[in-house]
Amino acid sequence: MRHRSKGGRRRPSNFRRKRGNSSKKIKGFDILALINNQADQNKKEVKEYICRNTFEDFDFEPKLKLGIALKGYVDPTPIQDQSIPHIMSGSDLVGIANTGTGKTAAFLLPMINKVMIDKKQKVLILAPTRELAFQIEKEFRSFTQKISVNSVLCIGGTNMGTQIRNLKRDFNFVIGTPGRVKDLQKRKLIDFENYRNVILDEVDQMMDMGFINEIREILSGLPLNRHSLFFSATISKTIDGLIQQFLNNPVKVSVKTSDTAVNVHQEIVRINQNVDKVKLLEGFLSRVEFEKVLVFGRTKFGVDKLCKSLNKLGFKADSIHGNKTQSKRQRALDSFKKLKVNVLVATDVASRGLDIDDVSHVINFDMPESREDYIHRIGRTGRGEKKGIALTFMN
Repeated sequence: MRHRSKGGRRRPSNFRRKRGNSSKKIKGFDILALINNQADQNKKEVKEYICRNTFEDFDFEPKLKLGIALKGYVDPTPIQDQSIPHIMSGSDLVGIANTGTGKTAAFLLPMINKVMIDKKQKVLILAPTRELAFQIEKEFRSFTQKISVNSVLCIGGTNMGTQIRNLKRDFNFVIGTPGRVKDLQKRKLIDFENYRNVILDEVDQMMDMGFINEIREILSGLPLNRHSLFFSATISKTIDGLIQQFLNNPVKVSVKTSDTAVNVHQEIVRINQNVDKVKLLEGFLSRVEFEKVLVFGRTKFGVDKLCKSLNKLGFKADSIHGNKTQSKRQRALDSFKKLKVNVLVATDVASRGLDIDDVSHVINFDMPESREDYIHRIGRTGRGEKKGIALTFMN
C-alpha cells in the first residue's frame, strides 16, 4: 500500500461540504436535493427494529440450522425476519429492500429448507449480473456445506461446457443471468416446466439492463402453479405489471426507509476548471482513513486509464468493467475483498448487488448517469450497521 502522509485528515482546498448554493442535475435528478433530503432524514429519530424471531425460531431442518449457526447468524435482519415466515408458508412475495440488508439469505434459507423436505423441488434464481449470480451461489454453498443439495451456476463469460456437464448431474437450484439461462433453455438443457419455484433478485436492475423480454419469456415458460419471489429496491410501473401478471396475491414486505442508506455520509467535492482530477483523487487516497475505496468511472477506457495512473502513483489498484473476462473480473473483486488491492476502479457493472465488506469510501470520479445509478453506487459502502462515506466529484 502506498505510504500516506501524517497530515492525511486535511481536506484539499477545493473540497466543499454537501450543502452548496448551486445544484447539479443528472437527467432530471437533482443530486444535491437528494443528499440534503437524506441529511434531513438522518436527523429524524429512527426507531430501532425489534426482531420477532431468532434463526432458532424458524422451522428449518436441523442440518440447515447447523449451517446457519456455523456462519454465526443469531438474529435475522428485518427483511429476513419479515420475509422468511411468509416464504415458508408458500406465499408469493415482493420484498422491497436496499442492497446490503440480507435479502439473499431471506430467500435462500427457506428455499433450501423446502428442497431438503422435498428433493423433487427445483428452484430457478435469476440475477441481473454475473457478479451477483456468483455471489448468490457462493452464499448458497456456505449454507449447504453439510447438506446434499446442489446448484448449477449459469452465467455468461464462463465456460458453457462446464455448465452443460453440471446440468446433466443431480441438482435442485439453477442460479444465473437471464441471457445465459435462456440460451441453455433453447439448447434444451433447462426445462422451465420443471421449476415450480422462481426468484428474481434486483428486479429493478434487470429492467434497467433491458431484460424485460427475457424475464417475460422465462416466467411464461414456468408452471402456472409455482412459488414466485421478487426482490427489488424500487417498484416501477413495469415491475408492478410483472407482479400483477405473474404473481399470485403476493405478500409485500418493505424494509426500505429511504432512497440512500442512513449510515452513508454523502459529500460533494467541487472541482474548478483547472483542477487535475487524478491529482485530486491522489490527495484523498493518500489519507489514512481511505482504507478500502471503490472509485466509479463512466467508461471502460476511462476506468482502465485511471487504474493505470493510480498504479503509477504507487497505489495498489485494479479495475473491473464489462470488457474484462469473467475470470479477470472475479480476480479483481477477490483481490479487493482480501485487500490485496485497496482501490477498485469500476464502471457501473459494480454498482449493484455486490456485497463487499468494509468498503470505507465510494468516490464518484465521474458523475453517475442517473439517480438510480447514484443510489446504487453509494450503496456499496455503509452496508448493514457499518458507516460509510460517499464523495462525488462535481464541476
